[in-house]
Amino acid sequence: MSARWPVLLAAALLGAAAAASAASEYAWPDFTWNLPRGFPVPAVPADNPMSAAKVALGARLFADTRLSVTGRHSCQSCHSPERAFTDGLPRSRGATGETVPLNAPTLLNVAYQASLGWKDTGIHSLEQQMRGPMFNVHPPELGLTGRERAVEVSLAADAELVSAFRAAFPDAPAISMDNVIRAIAAYERTLFAGDSPFDLYVFGGEQAALDEQQKRGMELFFSARTGCSSCHGGINFAGPWVDAGEPTASAVFADTGTGVKVRVPTLRNLGRTAPYMHDGRFATVEAVLDHYERLAVDPSVDPRLRRAPLTTGERASLLRFLASLDGR
Repeated sequence: MSARWPVLLAAALLGAAAAASAASEYAWPDFTWNLPRGFPVPAVPADNPMSAAKVALGARLFADTRLSVTGRHSCQSCHSPERAFTDGLPRSRGATGETVPLNAPTLLNVAYQASLGWKDTGIHSLEQQMRGPMFNVHPPELGLTGRERAVEVSLAADAELVSAFRAAFPDAPAISMDNVIRAIAAYERTLFAGDSPFDLYVFGGEQAALDEQQKRGMELFFSARTGCSSCHGGINFAGPWVDAGEPTASAVFADTGTGVKVRVPTLRNLGRTAPYMHDGRFATVEAVLDHYERLAVDPSVDPRLRRAPLTTGERASLLRFLASLDGR
C-alpha cells in the first residue's frame, strides 16, 4: 500500500468537513474545544456561542428528568453515555412508554452531521432538532407540549440551577425553554469520539494502527467495487439524504410512507451502537452486510447498490475495517 495513502485520505476527509467548520470561526475566551486529532472545528450558530458554563449547564439538563411529562425521563434516557449515546433498543420509548417509530441514533460526533434526526430534511441545527423530542405529540417523547411554563417554574425553584443559568446566559439569565435548548445543544456539540485505529493511521501517521486486513478493507470501502464511501463519506462516515419512497431505493430504506427520506447514518462506533438502520431492524453489523449482499444482486434496486457479491475474504476485510472506526 502506498505510503501516501493516509495523507491523501486525510486531505479528502478534511475537505469534506471544511464546509461544516467554515461557519464557526468564532473565538470564545472561556471555551476550548477538546477535539480528537484530525477533527475540524464544528459549526456553531452565531446566536448560541460556546462557553464552558453553558456546556456544563447543558450536561446537567441533558440528564434532568424534570424535562419530561412524567418526571422520570430525560434526554439521557434514549441517549445514554454508557451506550455511546444510544439506548440499545430497536425503537426507542418515550416518557409515557409509547414506542417511537425510529431507532435512537448516537450523538457522538453529532456536531458534524449536515442534517439531523432520521427524516426531517429541513433540520440542520441541534437547536432545531431538539424541539422534536421535546414537543412531539404522536407519539410523545419527552411530552413537554403545553407544559413549557410549568417546567420553567420547576427549574427556577432550584437555586443552584438558577446560578448555573446566570453563568451560562449572563445577558439573558432568566430560565426559559429556549435557553434550556441552547445549553443542551452546546453540550451535544462537545460529544466526540475519535482516536480510533483508523484516525491514528490516517491523522496520526501510525502505520501499525491498522493491520493488513484492515488496510485491505479500507481500500475496498473507498473503492468503486463496493461504493460504500459514496454514501458514507466525510469525517463522520455519514451521508446525504436518500429518498425512501422511490422504487429504486425503497428496498434499501424501507419506510411506512411514500417519498419519505432517511438520513445515511455514521459508521463510526458501530461496535457500541447496535441495533442498526433507522428502525433498528438488524442486531449485528454482519446482518447489515447480509442485507446489502442481497440487494447487490437485485435488479430492481438503485444501480449504485448493484455489484458482484463480496468474496469471503473481501467481506472479512470490510468487517475488520469497520471495526477500526470505533473510537474512544
